[in-house]
Amino acid sequence: MRRSLFLQIVEFVEAHDPYFVQKRNAAGVLGLLSLQKVTATMRMLTYGLAADAVDDYVRIGESTTIYLRSPNNANITRLLAEGERRGFLGMLRSIDCMHWKWKNCLVAWKGMCVRGDIHNPSIILEAVASYDLWIWHAFFGLPRSHNDINVLERSHLFANLAEGRTPATNYSINGHNYTTGYYLADGIYPPWSTFVKTIPHPQENKHKNFATTQESIRKDVKRAFGVLQACFAIVRGPSRFWDAATLKDIMIACIIMHNIIVEDEHGVYMPNNNYEVFEENVDLSHEPTIDFVQFLQNHQRIRNREAHSQLQADLIEYLW
Repeated sequence: MRRSLFLQIVEFVEAHDPYFVQKRNAAGVLGLLSLQKVTATMRMLTYGLAADAVDDYVRIGESTTIYLRSPNNANITRLLAEGERRGFLGMLRSIDCMHWKWKNCLVAWKGMCVRGDIHNPSIILEAVASYDLWIWHAFFGLPRSHNDINVLERSHLFANLAEGRTPATNYSINGHNYTTGYYLADGIYPPWSTFVKTIPHPQENKHKNFATTQESIRKDVKRAFGVLQACFAIVRGPSRFWDAATLKDIMIACIIMHNIIVEDEHGVYMPNNNYEVFEENVDLSHEPTIDFVQFLQNHQRIRNREAHSQLQADLIEYLW
């Protein structure tokens, strides 16, 4: 990354966490500089180094070293315009899952972190990425015994949509009007109105054209995974940490850094509060919510198989 971007990150980190601010100890001696702490952290994430491997470079000890937002109206407009340019009206982005090997998985947890055909423990990352490799959604923490459908059921991807809090997405294909954007997904995902999947064994030419185009564009999220692992070796190799919460913090930090770099390279600067971290314990909200009947209707609309089939048929004709 550029030097100016790194210094900007240092400023943000200092403002967010007082740990990174240089302070005096009880003896009145100045502690480590913010640059030293952030540099050590960045080297651990980027090169996958152990905590004590940065001692000589920044003079910082192991004990000191170990220490996503939803799109708005403007973002959705940009995503829809890009989707239309690529032939998929109403497309928001692509979704898929990635596995991070967990070398030091506890023995008591190993049974749920492996699968019958794969014996290496790992943790699953569900992510949604757009054409510019921006990761708009990340859900991390479920063990490998889950598949993509189980992860989808647990993630918060469609929470705002079910609660009626997402910006409107209106488009028309072959005379049919749609009000919900969709994600390109592989065959394991369910036939919901919010997913457009490929055709497994296309026979007609228009079906072959649709399958080829869908599979090509769907690789956006695969490319995002590849770039994330290329930039941050700590998530490319097996994790050496013991705590699942630590793994989550590392993964979210790498995704945020990845997005910041994408912003800088494309010359697009987002507000400072553009990341959402979903925790298990949340504060009670006093904002008005939709009634239960409306919530059920939205929930059923998301899982509508007929709408899924109609949307896919319209897109096949539109691309042809």
